[in-house]
Amino acid sequence: MIEIRASVEQRYDEVLTDDALALVGLLHEQLDGRRRELLAARAARQAELDAGGTLELRGAPEDFTVAPVPDALQDRRVEITGPTTRKMVINALNSGARGFMADFEDSNSPTWANLVGGQVNLADAARGSMEHEQGGRRYRLDDEHAVLLVRPRGLHLPERHLQVNGDPVAGAFMDFGLFVHHNAEVLLERGAGPYFYVAKLESAAEAALWRDAFLIAEHALGLDRGTIKATVLVETVPAAFEMDAILYELRDHCAGLNAGRWDYIFSVIKRFRSRPDFLLPDRSDVTMTVPFMHAYSELLVRTCHARGAHAMGGMSAVIPSRTDEEANRTAFEAVRADKQREAGAGFDGTWVAHPDSVPVATEAFDEVLGERPNQVDRRRDDVRVGARELLSVAQTPGEVTEEGLRLNVNVGIQYVSSWLRGNGAAAIYGLMEDAATAEISRAQVWQWIRHGEVLDDGRPITPDLVRRLSTEELARIRGEIGDDEWFETQGRPDLSRSLFERVALSGDDFAEFLTLPAYDELLKLER
Repeated sequence: MIEIRASVEQRYDEVLTDDALALVGLLHEQLDGRRRELLAARAARQAELDAGGTLELRGAPEDFTVAPVPDALQDRRVEITGPTTRKMVINALNSGARGFMADFEDSNSPTWANLVGGQVNLADAARGSMEHEQGGRRYRLDDEHAVLLVRPRGLHLPERHLQVNGDPVAGAFMDFGLFVHHNAEVLLERGAGPYFYVAKLESAAEAALWRDAFLIAEHALGLDRGTIKATVLVETVPAAFEMDAILYELRDHCAGLNAGRWDYIFSVIKRFRSRPDFLLPDRSDVTMTVPFMHAYSELLVRTCHARGAHAMGGMSAVIPSRTDEEANRTAFEAVRADKQREAGAGFDGTWVAHPDSVPVATEAFDEVLGERPNQVDRRRDDVRVGARELLSVAQTPGEVTEEGLRLNVNVGIQYVSSWLRGNGAAAIYGLMEDAATAEISRAQVWQWIRHGEVLDDGRPITPDLVRRLSTEELARIRGEIGDDEWFETQGRPDLSRSLFERVALSGDDFAEFLTLPAYDELLKLER
């Protein structure tokens, strides 16, 4: 029996029904022990890497192809992503993109209101009956709109508002269970289906856990095996070494793999944090064209197409400007170049963060795909990528500069502030920042200090330097906001700075995820 330790108000009772919670409880009962074992296995692997171990490529145990994807997922040339707020859901579904990934993970702050309210919003969207009024404007879902996909939280994130015998359920089980219970049948009736993105996987064993979650839900809801389809984000470096095996475990349910570029960079830093030869330069220098990122994306396309699966490109986080024509032109050029590279490399689709980027990204893929829905038949047998190429981090060109260090500190603090206010997708200096980019910011600071890195002007990066820059960047943020009273009360600068410095200046310890200690603070603020 699941205990709800939060309010059930507004329309929350529509999604927190006994039957839906029973499915969440069933997932918890049958899978939570394995989930905890798999998280422990991550820690054991980290200990091996810290002791000098490495990663090895793991293939599938036999030849196979994934099950065909349904018609609704054949053409995914551009998908837009974002949180599950009502206005965002409507605008994203109406954006002209082929798909919308509604996000309970990196671009979501896991407040109770965001999570349960988001489920209400997605239930309305699944039924095509969604309206919203804000600022004197009325928003309404178009009859023809994007295909809905949902990203539950990663396996590591708890949901403490739902408990079984005093233990919190996994956020992943809540997000998946509630959505699939309420919406699978109606989506199938409308020509779509229960489609998901799976985040933060690190192994084929974790993919097998998700496979079993899908099977449990399909059995409970009377769905045929393989009705649930999932695209796996390859956003950790261990997962990159097991892409083929991940596809195999999910072969009845897999709709493809996605190159989750920002979390992937974070994972490279995190998993090889003990090795100075894995030091990276300023975040802005770590593009998809540097050797280790290029190798990862090439291998993803080759692996997917060899198994008949779709390969989805990464996020373009650029935010176009509707007030600055030159800034807007520069932003669109960046989006176009990124998407032309992906389409040319064989990707079947891509992600954008802003509706204005959809036409630009679509045009880039149209130039390659034409009338074809995808290019899965392009095998990329020319790709030769092994462990050496995947781990060629030392070949990344660039320097560590004061500007890059300041940006990490500034973005880290600003994002934590936004997250604590319930906003997990924050527009900062022309980019849409989410938890993944905040993780890179704090991980780079930790990495540079841990290995005695120096700035390009010769100054060592120390905790004292970072604290001084934190003070200066907070002053800059205050000046840009221009409302000291709001910033002090709503922005919570002291707490935001404290959280960032806690995970960036933690000595030999490295917090597995920024969002875990931040969630504890979020719960305190909710109370």
